[in-house]
Amino acid sequence: MKLFYEHFKKDHLLSGIDARIKLIVAIVLLLLVLSYKGFSFPLIVSVLGFGLCLGMKIPLKVFAVRFSEPFFIVVVLVALKCFFSGSDVMFSFNLLGLDIMGHKDGLIDGLMIACRIAGAVSIAAVLGFSTPFTGLMAGLSWLRVPKDFIEVLMFAYRYIFVLLEDAMVIYNAQKNRLGYSSVRRGLSSFGTLAGSLTLKAFENSQNTTLAMVQRGYNGDMPLLKHQPFKSCEVACSLVFIIFMGALWTI
Repeated sequence: MKLFYEHFKKDHLLSGIDARIKLIVAIVLLLLVLSYKGFSFPLIVSVLGFGLCLGMKIPLKVFAVRFSEPFFIVVVLVALKCFFSGSDVMFSFNLLGLDIMGHKDGLIDGLMIACRIAGAVSIAAVLGFSTPFTGLMAGLSWLRVPKDFIEVLMFAYRYIFVLLEDAMVIYNAQKNRLGYSSVRRGLSSFGTLAGSLTLKAFENSQNTTLAMVQRGYNGDMPLLKHQPFKSCEVACSLVFIIFMGALWTI
């Protein structure tokens, strides 16, 4: 459960930069990565993002957990593009009476999309590891993101940890009672765990709504007050964006 906490965030160069500037730079980089037709620029962004994460001393276990799901998506996507898309046959084999062919152009397209995903995920990782959640929400509010969306995000972030703690309590109780000693019992225990968490989620939502209404909540959630932009941060961010834009044109 500690993997989901922010205890691994240390004081570093990026932590002192205004969240609004980091959001703007991240959005610009995402647009550049997603619009690039090739491999080089997304790979450069991926390496840069990985280097920044190492510079922030992010534990490799946390890094692996954060990138495990995108990596799985990338593997499936490359396989689908290779075997089910394209016309230039690279290899073929027979499996259980089915002729399976790998296409070179499909593989290239899949790898290109995989590089974009890796670049985009590295940008999101650097932004998430270097900025507190409240700072991100305040930055999104400054960017005129709808208030209802920010409110949902803040409540979801708050109660993810509550449900996670409940899930760990139920899981440990089931495990101590040999609830996962076999596949059949494991599936049954997992179903009970999922059902209990669903009921707890509804119960927590009703209790939270009632408590906030009784305390005069009217939909206006106060966020952090922004300080004026620092000229040095703005100048450095502009230079960085121009530099990355020059790399994008190559």
